[in-house]
Amino acid sequence: MIKIKTFTALIMIAVGCNLTTASAQNTSKTAMIPYKKDEPKKTNTIHLTKAMFLAKVANFETNPKEWKYLGDKPCIIDFYTTWCGPCKMIAPIMEELAKEYEGRLYIYKVDTEQEPEVAGAFGIRSIPTLIFCPLTEKPTMSQGARSKEDYKKAIDELLLKK
Repeated sequence: MIKIKTFTALIMIAVGCNLTTASAQNTSKTAMIPYKKDEPKKTNTIHLTKAMFLAKVANFETNPKEWKYLGDKPCIIDFYTTWCGPCKMIAPIMEELAKEYEGRLYIYKVDTEQEPEVAGAFGIRSIPTLIFCPLTEKPTMSQGARSKEDYKKAIDELLLKK
């Protein structure tokens, strides 16, 4: 009985070594194939860090009590996270809108996990939250996912005044 267990163990070790060796051989063969790096996907939305936000949108550190938009075109600020289902749902809509309204407004994205201080400055407690910022008026906040048509209506009424 002991001889059978020992023999079985030796076979398992030998098979394991062969699998490892075969795996290593496959890896070395794969390594010889030239690696073609994927092109980064061009996006129409603009992802902001805190420093970019302070320079392009509003400097909440120097003006904590007063909203002063710094941009030259109206904007939408999309506060999101990468794991949020509704955020993932509206991301392609935001890309489409950024392309459709190119030259007339900016669509910024702020990852609330990467930039918690920015989200905290605006009291963002649920995601997605979008802030519609006209050039001279106070911003309007919208929480939750909406349809593309709803966003277009908000852009036309709040930002472009159509």
